[in-house]
Formats: sequence, C-alpha cells, structure tokens
Amino acid sequence: MSFTLIADDDALGALRRHLEGRSRVALDCEAAGFHRYSDRLCLLQVTAGERTFLVDPLAVDPAAALRPTLEDPDVTVVMHGADYDLRLLDRDLDIRLRGLFDTQIAAALLGEPGLGLAALLDKYAGVKLSKKFQRADWARRPLPDEMLDYAASDTRHLLPLADTLATSLRERGRLAWAKEEILGLEEVRWEADGNDPVSRVKGARDMDTREVAALREALAWRDEVARQRDRAPFRIAGDAALVEVVLGRPASVADLERVKGLNRGLVQSEGGELLRRIRAVEALEPSALVGFPRREGNGRGRPTPEVEERLERLKGARNRKAQELEIDRGTLLSNTVLQTIAWTTPRNPGDLAAIPGMRRWQIELLGDELMKLV
Repeated sequence: MSFTLIADDDALGALRRHLEGRSRVALDCEAAGFHRYSDRLCLLQVTAGERTFLVDPLAVDPAAALRPTLEDPDVTVVMHGADYDLRLLDRDLDIRLRGLFDTQIAAALLGEPGLGLAALLDKYAGVKLSKKFQRADWARRPLPDEMLDYAASDTRHLLPLADTLATSLRERGRLAWAKEEILGLEEVRWEADGNDPVSRVKGARDMDTREVAALREALAWRDEVARQRDRAPFRIAGDAALVEVVLGRPASVADLERVKGLNRGLVQSEGGELLRRIRAVEALEPSALVGFPRREGNGRGRPTPEVEERLERLKGARNRKAQELEIDRGTLLSNTVLQTIAWTTPRNPGDLAAIPGMRRWQIELLGDELMKLV
C-alpha cells in the first residue's frame, strides 16, 4: 500500500506544502496506552487527495505543519470516533481541531447497528479492513512495514465514506443533527484525571479504611514501576491482584509470588518494596489513614418516588421516539440528560436548552412531549 512516511523536517515541509489549499483531509491517530506507561501520540495518518502520509511524532514535531489545516474551520477534517484523538491532539500538539466530520457520529444518527470503521467500510464500500494491529504497540521503533500498511488503510477510505453518510443524513433530514453533535465534540479538551486512584478499583468501596490506605500504596507502587519500565500499569499488575495482596497480607516475597496475576520475575525484583509499603500502612495510627473518597454527587440526594416516576415517563417517551426513528436510545437522548430533566422539571424550551448535553435538534424532536410529561 502506498504511503509517505514523515520522520524528518524535510519530509514535514513537503507534507505542509501538500496540505496547502486542501478543502478536505482524513485524519486518524495511534497512541501507545495499551502497552506503554504514557498514552502519548505515536502516529498520525493523513490522507489528502490521492496521497496518504504517516507522520511520526516521536521523530519530528508536526504541530506547525498540521495546525493551519486542522484548525481552519473551512477545511473539512474527516475522522472516525474522534473523541479521544481530539484530546491527544490538544494535549500533545496543542491543536484544537475545527471543521470536523465524524463518521461514527453520522452512522449513529443513521441508526447503523455496527459503528466500527471496519463494519461501515464493509457495508458501504465493500472494503475489508484488517483488525490485526488494533492493539499493537505503536511506540515501537522502527515500525514494521506491515503495521505501517495497516495504519495507512485507516484513512484511505474515510473521505468516500463520509460522502456516503452525509448524503444519507441529508436525505433523511438529519444532517443538521450531525453538525450540532460534531460542533459539541470539537470543544473537547484534554483533562488530567485528578480522581483518587482507589475510586476506580472494583471492590475498594467495601474495604475498611486501613485496607483502602494500603491499596492506595499498592497502586502508587504499581505506577512507579510502570513508569520506570515504560509499561502500561495494568501490565505490571491488575487491580484484582493488588486487591488480593492487600486483603491477603502476604508475609513474604514467596507468598507474594503465589498471588494470581503477579509476574514472578517482577515480584522477585520489586515485591519487597510493595510489602514494605503495605506494612508501613499497617503501622500507622488510625488518625493518619485516608479511606475511600466520598462520592461527589449533584447535591440532590436520593430521588423521590415522584422523580423516579417522572424519569420512567421520560424514558418511555424517549424510547418510543428512538424506535420510530430507528436509532439507539442513548444516541437520541442520554439517561443522564433525562435524569436532569426529571429533577429540574423544565417548563419551556429555554429551560431545556440550559440543561448540559441537550441539543437543539433533540428539543425540536422531543421538547414539547418532555415538558408535558414533567
């Protein structure tokens, strides 16, 4: 498969010149979070005209070459499932993309049962995409030719697919829906996860305060080892294994080796430090322990029977309309938005429009009925 690899400044200049004056490009991104400690951006695929470029951001900074095209609202940038890629572009390249057309959003609003790129290309273009490298390590260098060929295929067919989906949306009167959803998606930005790591571990909520504190230390140990070895944390030790360590309180490295999900070699080299950290927690005074973080709610408390009944009526109206339109219920209107409506009982379109996540097209389709039901 033909492509141009961009891995030095001269090649980057050629890419920028090729993009000048283009009205449409296709874009995809590959990151390394499944294998590496950091989910850094590792490859960008750009198709413009008849040419496909694979840009290596580990070898060259492509921000200046790509920004004029990607931040121009008059240039259509076609992507598939762009949410996370937009966050990576924001964080790693300081690029805030404009002019987006997301083929996954388009397919969802058309009621497509399969929203993956492979399923859509198979249906609309008869193209069979390989899934061989979906979870490959894109941070490895050099990247094998087979992986580069696979990456190039992700954007090669995106522009014709976008045309087909846009035509279908227009014919069904849904193109404005897609445009509004995509405009909202363009506003996503990278946000660091500031939550206490124990809050994401299954079973941690049922632990006592000392066990939660020990789990927090175990997670910190895993994070440090993962950073040192540049490996994804879950590849160092799974959450379930660390929970077992905390609850089982192994007395020695030999005991630690018997915990399912812990690599024996890793335990032999790093297990002593894990045990030291857990024992240090066991020696702390109760006043020094920090337990499971309190859940920050919306301040509403438990819903009253009236609110729950109202919510069920709203869901019923949403579900009937989704069935009529032949689209997924959550695509039409999320349960989160319906819950807010049930609590706040909006009385006019302005009240509805003020609810986070509520779109104009949804108000036009369902607004009157929703307000009657509350």
